[in-house]
Amino acid sequence: MFIMKDDESFMLDDPARLKALAHPMRRLMLRHLSVHGPATSTTLGDLLGAKTGTTSYHLRQLEKSGFIEEIAERSRGRERWWRRTEMPRDMRLPTPDRLAPEDRPLLTEFHRIGMEEDLKLFDRLPEIYERDPRWVKASRGLGRMTMPEFEEFFEAYMALLMKYSPRTEDATPDARPLYVRLFAFPADED
Repeated sequence: MFIMKDDESFMLDDPARLKALAHPMRRLMLRHLSVHGPATSTTLGDLLGAKTGTTSYHLRQLEKSGFIEEIAERSRGRERWWRRTEMPRDMRLPTPDRLAPEDRPLLTEFHRIGMEEDLKLFDRLPEIYERDPRWVKASRGLGRMTMPEFEEFFEAYMALLMKYSPRTEDATPDARPLYVRLFAFPADED
């Protein structure tokens, strides 16, 4: 379970937790629970085209790592309802040197899966823009920063993201979940 202040960043450097999130189906399930709220293994299986046994297994892995929890008062018999646990909103990844050599492939896989997810989101951007351009914002730029300036930029970005994205229970009824992505990397290496 995550216990920390909302304004603190959390370093995801526990190999077991990193492994739990370095799986595509688990990430899709966690995203669904984050965006749409509680669901059952059957519901998630139908959405993801997976068997209930498969989704149940992955839900247990997410539960074991503290990312989700069963809603006991809503569960009946074999039907178990799951929700995302209260987690830090500013979750950060370690650099490879902060992990044991045998755990570094988990970090690589985490990044690979994340990039695949992001590419799918970006592929949908034109279609979503066509439907309602008011809800699509994109920015591309080129900046020149020193390492300390880059660190300051990232911290300011995270503070801005936290300021404008309250927890689900604190959001106004008309607030919509939005995917927010920032990519920044050296342009002189390509």
